Amino acid sequence: MGKRRGVSAVNVAFGWLRQQSNKVKIGLGIILSLILVVFLKFTVKNHNHFFVASELIHAAGILILIYKLTRQKTCSGLSLKSQEVTAVFLAVRLICSISMEGDIHTVLDLATLVSTLWVIYMIRFKLKSSYVKTIDNCHNYYVLVPSFFLALLINPHTSYSYIIRVMWAFCVYLESVSVLPQLRLMQNAQIIEPFAAHYVFALGIARFLACAHWLIQVFETRGHYLWLMGAGYFWFPVALVAEIVQTFILADFCYYYVKSVMEGQLVLKMPV
Repeated sequence: MGKRRGVSAVNVAFGWLRQQSNKVKIGLGIILSLILVVFLKFTVKNHNHFFVASELIHAAGILILIYKLTRQKTCSGLSLKSQEVTAVFLAVRLICSISMEGDIHTVLDLATLVSTLWVIYMIRFKLKSSYVKTIDNCHNYYVLVPSFFLALLINPHTSYSYIIRVMWAFCVYLESVSVLPQLRLMQNAQIIEPFAAHYVFALGIARFLACAHWLIQVFETRGHYLWLMGAGYFWFPVALVAEIVQTFILADFCYYYVKSVMEGQLVLKMPV
């Protein structure tokens, strides 16, 4: 009885939310996100753990895809182009990480890159008969080219070589839009199978944690964190904007994902 009431309350809440304008939905989303950021600020002592958690959740999303590919023997609902873009930014970030740090992030990036390359191999060769190329129609150069030129213009001002700084900026910008081909495929397909939905939702959670780290650092330093690399320098603000952009790109999908789970639906349907 209690469960039915809970589900009914959730349905009423989502029904009310659907009736609101986009401005109201965006406003409520921002308020909820800020509340979650404040909660994380006071519950997690070491905020650097957010990045580790973000990478672990991304890796978990890849494991979900591996399970789907090995057990169901199909790659339906997955964007090859999105996986290729993901592999590019992970490879670039791995090179930068080896050159700059060589810590736990390097290990996680390596594991995630190897897993992503395996997913690409499975889609291209083993399960290509189930890959629907016609709905995976967001060309990679739409995200690769702008990210590269932005990296040339705005990159971190550090003691590392110019090439490393451009590569680091490139992987940050590219990561922020790497999910666009996957979302475009889902929009074209309209009906999203569960494992692809779980994967994208994991990416949404991962991006939120990374964005939360940036916002908390900005708050704790009273905005000075944005200009740590020198007065008037735009790297940190632009990198923060990139994180926020990706978070909002995934926010709409996460809303429909949570709604679908709350209503007990196994297949997620996206609006036109």
